Amino acid sequence: MPTVLLIEDDDESRRATSDLFSRDHWTVFEAGDGEVGIDLALKHHPDVILCDLLMPKANGFQVCRAIREQLQPTKIIVISGRDYGVDRTSALEAGADEYLVKPITWDLLSSSIERILPQVPRKPAPGNNGAQFHTPSTRIKLWGVRGSIPVPGPSTVRYGGNTSCVEIRADGEIIVLDAGSGIRSLGIALENEFGERCVKLTLLITHTHWDHIQGLPFFLPVYNQKNEIRVLGYEGARAGLGKILAGQMETPFFPVSLRDLPSNIAIEELKEMEFEVGAVQVRAKFANHPGICAGYRLTTSGGSIAFFPDNEPYELLKLYIADRDHTSREDAQEFARTERQKLVEFLFECDVLIIDAQYTDDEYQRHIGWGHGSLSRVVSLALEAKVRKLILFHHDPSHDDEKIDEMLERARFLVVESGSPMEVEAAREGAEVWLAPKLAPARL
Repeated sequence: MPTVLLIEDDDESRRATSDLFSRDHWTVFEAGDGEVGIDLALKHHPDVILCDLLMPKANGFQVCRAIREQLQPTKIIVISGRDYGVDRTSALEAGADEYLVKPITWDLLSSSIERILPQVPRKPAPGNNGAQFHTPSTRIKLWGVRGSIPVPGPSTVRYGGNTSCVEIRADGEIIVLDAGSGIRSLGIALENEFGERCVKLTLLITHTHWDHIQGLPFFLPVYNQKNEIRVLGYEGARAGLGKILAGQMETPFFPVSLRDLPSNIAIEELKEMEFEVGAVQVRAKFANHPGICAGYRLTTSGGSIAFFPDNEPYELLKLYIADRDHTSREDAQEFARTERQKLVEFLFECDVLIIDAQYTDDEYQRHIGWGHGSLSRVVSLALEAKVRKLILFHHDPSHDDEKIDEMLERARFLVVESGSPMEVEAAREGAEVWLAPKLAPARL
């Protein structure tokens, strides 16, 4: 029988939570303050600890640090009425495995426990084999943030050197955006997390340039027959999606062919620009990049995420082409304005935008027509679209950590000048972004 320790100074809330765990056949221990909670944890070694953040004698951060130093296997969930990013980050750094915001439902709490403590048996929901991931909020994790080619080494330690790969967990789904070299580490993490259980996920490919698919042959879940992997993308420029993915694994290039992989892989070419992955709504828009390249906007119960890893703004490109071909600059400018407005509407009020910002403005002048973004125009686009959080992505292989620091500082300065509250970060391997559910759950 699994065990849980409730550390909560509100007696009524603690009793209500205790009743819910008891009905689900847990052994429950209770503490009314942080110090007693630490003592009980060290005495009973519970499977899971639910800890309030603001308590007498020892707060949630202190409890996490004290317990984590001595009980590594125990999972800790901090529950707070405060939804500040700094609180979440501090709790996770102190040793918490999860941070939930009150009020929460039992379904959200139990599904969170299922994620962090998969060995505890749970009763699967009707029609669910119990193997699918459930989470009470939307989590975005960056596994690969570079463009063009992987660049591991001492100059790229802080931001990372792997190419494009982002993981999203939301509404019971695992969705992976692109299969660059970063997907290798994701695959190892998934196999360790799920063990003998089925890994079921959907991989959305933006396009088939090598830096966005080169990690697929090294993705560990494709070598396990228990796993179910659905690969979606639009037709390649010269061949179908399946043929291109198989091509990089043919005999001249790789020892194992795609058709010989033991997992259940289904490759589907998308025809529509709107579709669903479980409860997640997905919209696609073709990007301005050589070949067939799409960006995606995912709408989850926690918020919306847009992913445009390769995209060049039309403004200077169209003027460059007009001057080169001796055509009308006015027509070029009108076309660029129209296309920009379409993209603004697609991204409007997105919670998180992960987008190509490969070049500085000066660098872009030497790379017009290469299919990638420039810093100030990306910031301008995000501001006009009223994006809440902008993540600069697809770092140039020649940019070391210090150069990315400079670009991030410049981007933040532009936002401050605009007066917007928009947050800006530079994509960093291992970084996570959480979006809280936009629900009105019943109180525990």
